[in-house]
Amino acid sequence: MRPGILYPLFAQTTTLAGVGPRLSKLVEKVAGKTLASLCWHLPTGIIDRRFSPKLAEAPEGVIVTLTVTVDAHLPRGNRRLPYKVRCHDETGGLILVFFHAHEDYLNRQLPIGQQRVVSGRLERYDGALQMTHPDYIATPAEIAQLKRVEAVYPMTAGLTPKILGRAIQGAIARAPELPEWTDPALLRKMKWPAWHTALWIAHNPTSLEDLSPNTPARRRLAYDELLANQLAMALVRADQRRPLGRRVQGDGRLRARVLAALPYQLTGSQQQALAEIDADLASPHRMLRLLQGDVGSGKTVVAFLAMLSAVEARGQAALLAPTEILARQHLATIEPLASAAGIGITLLTGRDKGKGRATILQGLAGGARSLVVGTHALLQDDVKFKDLALAVVDEQHRFGVEQRLALADKGRQAHLLSMTATPIPRTLMMTAYGDLDVSRLTEKPPGRKPIDTRTLPLERLEEVIAAVRRAIAGGARIFWVCPLVDESDALDLAAAEQRYALLRGTFGERVGLVHGKLKAAERDAAMAGFAEGRLDILVATTVIEVGVDVPTASVMVIEHAERFGLAQLHQLRGRIGRGEAHSTCLLLYQAPLGETAKARLGILRESEDGFRIAEEDLRLRGAGELLGTRQSGLPEFRLAQPIEHADLIAIAHSDARLTLDHDPGLATQRGKALRILLYLFERDAGVKALRAV
Repeated sequence: MRPGILYPLFAQTTTLAGVGPRLSKLVEKVAGKTLASLCWHLPTGIIDRRFSPKLAEAPEGVIVTLTVTVDAHLPRGNRRLPYKVRCHDETGGLILVFFHAHEDYLNRQLPIGQQRVVSGRLERYDGALQMTHPDYIATPAEIAQLKRVEAVYPMTAGLTPKILGRAIQGAIARAPELPEWTDPALLRKMKWPAWHTALWIAHNPTSLEDLSPNTPARRRLAYDELLANQLAMALVRADQRRPLGRRVQGDGRLRARVLAALPYQLTGSQQQALAEIDADLASPHRMLRLLQGDVGSGKTVVAFLAMLSAVEARGQAALLAPTEILARQHLATIEPLASAAGIGITLLTGRDKGKGRATILQGLAGGARSLVVGTHALLQDDVKFKDLALAVVDEQHRFGVEQRLALADKGRQAHLLSMTATPIPRTLMMTAYGDLDVSRLTEKPPGRKPIDTRTLPLERLEEVIAAVRRAIAGGARIFWVCPLVDESDALDLAAAEQRYALLRGTFGERVGLVHGKLKAAERDAAMAGFAEGRLDILVATTVIEVGVDVPTASVMVIEHAERFGLAQLHQLRGRIGRGEAHSTCLLLYQAPLGETAKARLGILRESEDGFRIAEEDLRLRGAGELLGTRQSGLPEFRLAQPIEHADLIAIAHSDARLTLDHDPGLATQRGKALRILLYLFERDAGVKALRAV
């Protein structure tokens, strides 16, 4: 289905001269399999060979290009010794040094008595200037062919810069001229070059300034990638909203009972989010909304109140969570509220087998069970609903777009509400969730107390243990978080198993352990023991990061806090401060701290605002590292840098929406060029949605 004009760019790297099967594996490792992926592998530095001094004026430690006369090939008694060639110009002498030399080759390259141009880094050894393994050896007549400024690319072991550079230049040479997909007015305003020209300029820098992400050529290429991303998401959104959905309007009777039973009033932002959700449910178009709320902002209550509207309208509602711990946590939050409304709620996980599972499935298919909370088990083919009206997906970044829609597709144009407790900076919101409308919960429900956050070096561990002993004597419960399960020599981090053994030796049997390698039943038993007060300390890895609600836990100890991302530390800290007691979070770090780590921990001490923390995390660590791209659901860009190109994200977002408003099938001349853009950046979801138009 790919347009023929793009075939050259999607040829394998083995079609390039000099890239055989062995080298192609190395090229693939560093850049990718196709010529297009080589084009996206931008340089990160330059080697400037324009400096051509005389030997008497040549400084050490820099790259120079010298014209010298070859004097002699120096004899060596032992083949293991380096091979040396003595040269000179009119101002001084130079020794060229070669290891593992082929003498015949060097005699041909450097004939005695002739002039040669050599380029490489100068060093001084035993008082003499020398150049080890010159990067280039050429005759004076060939000097015009010597590339005076060379691009430097990210590399991998076993691949030489020359081979990778040649491969990339070969890929650019084969790249066809493509029809212009960028809005002409924007091209003029930004003074951007055409696509092929921009590609050539980006790969042929002549100065360090040319490596900036804000040169016209690089901004042009970044915009192309961002536009493909935004267009694909807009197409997916349009495809999902195209068939007229169902209007879901409850009479409010169940919701009124729950609101009366709540021990607090909804915050302003909860009421606002609920109003936006209600408006979506009542419209003829399918709801595709993200409910974004900081730790403890009350997302589950908002989602449950929306689910009640579906039940009031004689439909069903389902809540999908990524882990069993989270699913059970939601059940624990929702069950008392469902009871107040006078309705039942069902849990379905991978642990449900046999007759019990069959009964649940029968209840969902027959409509006897109107509310269900579950894990990936809800997505299985044999799970059917009589009339699913609303699907809620929690921690939605842990599910792909297709998985999110798979649950909603079990209903007749069911509405979709996604939730995340991960505050995504506004800068990145459109790149990750451009297919969704967004509601934000910016306040915490009444009663949430501030958390006293302190930083301490790991050397003071004994003091921390003594403080924990005092806290337990005062009735506190403690989360103790470690970054790894097993000891790692490479990172020298405290392991959960090891810390558990130490604390159990100190505090006895009232210490539990939870980590990802435990069986689900063991994890649940430890969590239940902690929640019910049979355990005082729960040693855990980051499996407790989201969704775990133990109001009596008031102390959080995080070891090697410098190894965690800011947003992740904020998520962990959000597990405490949920009850009546004063809460303390102790961040233990390995001294000395780097500047970035120091800044991160400082921000955490100053603020509990997840959105500010996420913005700072983005600023300090960059989009690629924010929470770990894989984990956060953020797309991985090769050309765009979301921080540097934030203005381009907004422009691409508007451009994609406006384009599809006027040309939903991308049938105009520009629309056809945009189709090529989607295929060029392999935005498969967008291409698939476009085919459905």
